[in-house]
Amino acid sequence: MMKRFLITSFLSILFLISYSEEMYISSPDKRLVVHLSLENGRLYYRVQLDGNEMLEKSPLGLKGKTVDLASNLHFMDHQVSNQIDLTYEERKIKRRQVRYQANELVCKLENDAKQKLDVIFRVSNNDIAFRYHVPQVGETANFPVEEELSGFKFPATTTTFLTPQASPMIGWMKTKPSYEEEYNPDQAIGEPSKYGVGYTFPALFHVGDRGWVLVSETGVNSLYCGSKLSEGAKDGLYKIAYPEPGENNGIGSAQPTIALPGYTPWRTLTVGNSLKPIVETTITFDVVEPQYAASTDYTFGRSTWSWLEWQDGSINFEDQKKFIDLSAAMGYEFSLVDNWWDARIGRDKIEELVVYGKDKGVGLCLWYNSNGYWNDAPQTPKNRMSTAVSRKEEMAWMQRIGIKGIKVDFFGGDKQETLKLYEDILSDANDYGLVVIFHGCTLPRGWERMYPNFVGSEAVLASENLIFTQHANDMEAFNACLHPFIRNTVGSMDFGPVLLNKRHNRENNGGTIRKTTEIFQVATAVLFQTPVQNFGITPNNLDEMPAHVIDFMKQVPTTWDETVFIDGYPGKYVILARKHADRWYVAGINAEKNEKIITVSLPMLSDNEWQLYTDNNDRTSKKAVIKPAEGKQLKLTIQPGGGFLVVSMR
Repeated sequence: MMKRFLITSFLSILFLISYSEEMYISSPDKRLVVHLSLENGRLYYRVQLDGNEMLEKSPLGLKGKTVDLASNLHFMDHQVSNQIDLTYEERKIKRRQVRYQANELVCKLENDAKQKLDVIFRVSNNDIAFRYHVPQVGETANFPVEEELSGFKFPATTTTFLTPQASPMIGWMKTKPSYEEEYNPDQAIGEPSKYGVGYTFPALFHVGDRGWVLVSETGVNSLYCGSKLSEGAKDGLYKIAYPEPGENNGIGSAQPTIALPGYTPWRTLTVGNSLKPIVETTITFDVVEPQYAASTDYTFGRSTWSWLEWQDGSINFEDQKKFIDLSAAMGYEFSLVDNWWDARIGRDKIEELVVYGKDKGVGLCLWYNSNGYWNDAPQTPKNRMSTAVSRKEEMAWMQRIGIKGIKVDFFGGDKQETLKLYEDILSDANDYGLVVIFHGCTLPRGWERMYPNFVGSEAVLASENLIFTQHANDMEAFNACLHPFIRNTVGSMDFGPVLLNKRHNRENNGGTIRKTTEIFQVATAVLFQTPVQNFGITPNNLDEMPAHVIDFMKQVPTTWDETVFIDGYPGKYVILARKHADRWYVAGINAEKNEKIITVSLPMLSDNEWQLYTDNNDRTSKKAVIKPAEGKQLKLTIQPGGGFLVVSMR
């Protein structure tokens, strides 16, 4: 990793302060501009792209019981202008090599009581990140924050793509909120959320014919809480809101406390006149730093997962051997053993499974319940991840027998105390050489870069719901066409894709019914990004599926060097291209009721022949080798609930 910070003069960045106490900072290409103004002692900002107002006058500031850093503010000192040019490598995100270039403004303010606040803005092409720095003044060395006034006020023509935050301690065994609610597409601003407690990040806004804005946060760790968006006002204002007091069984404060001097997390906005900057953004990772070094060279890849289709009945020694065999047959790196393994298989037999897998080149990962006291989820092993003593004892055993990673479930909250548990699990797991997936959990906020052994988080209405309800199957295509534009833009998504069974049960003859095609399913292996994919394929698929489907699933990668948005609209259809090594994978799916005929240009594919996977009119799958038309264009017909894949030849 290489960093290069160029400290430039005050005038080298497009930055202006006038007698009316206004200033602005622009992106390197000067198209994206943030205007700041101080009016009657209160600080506001607004955002323009190509001269169009994308965010109207929106408030800034922090408040505590005895400290008000939102009112009676005055500009102080000279502003500091930095030009940032940063190059880093992160193999777990949508683009392996990233160059982040931005202009930075540090705005120093003081209130009438001489208490100080720094507001930091970084503006890159299509991205804005801002946060607060609170210096220490006098003896007081901490700042309990009661309210963050940061807001996002959208023009009246804006529509929203939001998912509601769930009320605390509701849902199955009181495990919510777990970021698993449904979306309302193209909804008017200011509409009340389902539960009345705001909306989860990330949040997508369509600003009419002006473009799009994605709002989220990053850099959240044990030093702060996870935040959300408030309920929207009818005038288009959404504000930062903190967790609900009842989260995690009421334990811990809903408001964060900062040690002074200290920083808040970054609030991020990706702004584009099309969806391309939204899908391709890396701002979540650009402004954070690694929190510790990797203890080993971690391996990522593909995994089988018996529990998804075979459920709890598969948690036995013989069935787990079957899925290790399946991983070996597919050339996969891992197999995941889910809940109840301690009771139904036992630790001695788990050690035997590790040896069995090692002989076949397959590493084992184990599921854990995060629980200490915060919900009623009964699955074991539990009370092993909730305290440092039990956690380190468990991880030492896993390291000794050769376990590769853990999946920890059932968190249910965003309080600072809960964020500390996430970080403690990650840090301890790194000491013992374990990768970590979180499930039933919060959104990852820059964690791929912050924590080298972090793999991904669920934080989405994921594939297990396809087994639980027919409604999830009926809505599968719609939801899948949302995630590349919203949830998966900001962090790895442990969805568990590619369920090839037509019926979602062990025998493939009962239960809920898959409504999407086989090619739709395999396309999600490319569309959904996370460095370890827990695929939903089962042993019977090897015999029941066409050879070209299985062959594709044997070679599909899970890490990407490049991601390019090609076309789509949230909830309707999506087409992405991703590159791994010297091969491009182009994937598309259609959630609309009618077949979609579309011509796409694929200039990134340099070969004269391409592999095309698509659906027949009867929804069966086919594979062909095709030659691109002039200009590397390809005309496609995508079936409703169907998909396609184009793969470059080596």
